[in-house]
Amino acid sequence: MREYELNFIIQPEISEEGSKVILDRLDAILTEGEAVRLLCDDLGKRKLAYEVRKFQKGHYYILSFLDSGQVVPKLERALRLEESVLRFLSVKVADLVTDIEGRIAEAKEKEVELQRRAAERAAREAEEVKARAESEAAAERAAAEAALAEDTGESDESAEPLEAEADSEEKVAEEASAEDAAPGEEEDDR
Repeated sequence: MREYELNFIIQPEISEEGSKVILDRLDAILTEGEAVRLLCDDLGKRKLAYEVRKFQKGHYYILSFLDSGQVVPKLERALRLEESVLRFLSVKVADLVTDIEGRIAEAKEKEVELQRRAAERAAREAEEVKARAESEAAAERAAAEAALAEDTGESDESAEPLEAEADSEEKVAEEASAEDAAPGEEEDDR
């Protein structure tokens, strides 16, 4: 038996369910052709090296399997007919695999490691989303406090000119009354 890797890229907007349908179809072809599926590595969404069918990003997968070579054309045909697959490439990794059980055990260990990494990545992304939400909430609170402070600052500033106007009017009135009283006193003195 030979070991193969089938690398393929799916359109980024395809849902998890849509990707799962494609993967299930490929697994069915492998089972039908009596190939041994080792693992399927989901590399996630990544930027493409160049634009493909007006897409800048794609969802990358690597499917590893053991086969004598008859199932490869069937897999490629299925991917060629699938509209949501942007690109694919079949690669022969090893020409002769003698320890099939050992290779299967090795693939299972790697798959467990990939699942652990995926769980860690999901937890890290959840923490990042939570931290981003908290920072946005803090920024909104700060903006609201600044707006409130600005509003209260404007009302204090607007009150100050009114008070200043009232003070100046009182001074003018006092001066006018003092002037009125002063000429009257002068008249009385004469």
